[in-house]
Amino acid sequence: MIDIQHESKTKFLDAAMHVIRVKGYTATRIEDVCEEAGLTKGSFFHHFKSKEELATAAADHWSEVTSGLFAYAPYRELSDPLDRVLAYVDFRKAILLGRPLCDFTCLVGTMVQEVYDTNPLIREACNRSISEHAATVEADIAEAMQRHGMEVEWTAQSLALYIQATLQGAFVLAKAKSGPEIALSCIDHLHRYIEMLFLNRFQESTS
Repeated sequence: MIDIQHESKTKFLDAAMHVIRVKGYTATRIEDVCEEAGLTKGSFFHHFKSKEELATAAADHWSEVTSGLFAYAPYRELSDPLDRVLAYVDFRKAILLGRPLCDFTCLVGTMVQEVYDTNPLIREACNRSISEHAATVEADIAEAMQRHGMEVEWTAQSLALYIQATLQGAFVLAKAKSGPEIALSCIDHLHRYIEMLFLNRFQESTS
């Protein structure tokens, strides 16, 4: 039996993810989310007290949706951890191809740019989402560092967060230039940078 209440709540969360990525958090109205979801305001207020509550729930929903996407991505099957890190970057690039901006930009990155100083609840929800995703990449980086005998001043966590910063910046540039080309180029540079960090160090240690 279908849980109608759960189904309608999910529709609001999915709608919020789309509308906020198109309009931004501030410009998004509850009416916009209802229209996108195909549901009424009465139904909205049955599930959420406010737009703020919707946004924080949408950030958590975003984490659930995206974690499933990355958990079962083909690169997870690679045995070498460095190959997994590089393939993760390539996978992020592949997500951009042939899709409109609103379908590949980051919901939590979009929201936190607007509300970081005005809405601590949404900011923390966004921070949690970004940090939890970065932690999955951090685990592969840490394993790659151990395998390659990396003794460096930077940490797996700092590189994982740098990767996220580069991706978020690439999304901003894509929005500014109204197309994915610059983001694709940035991700290519990111791939080369990670290769140089590890492979140059590996070559030094074996020379």
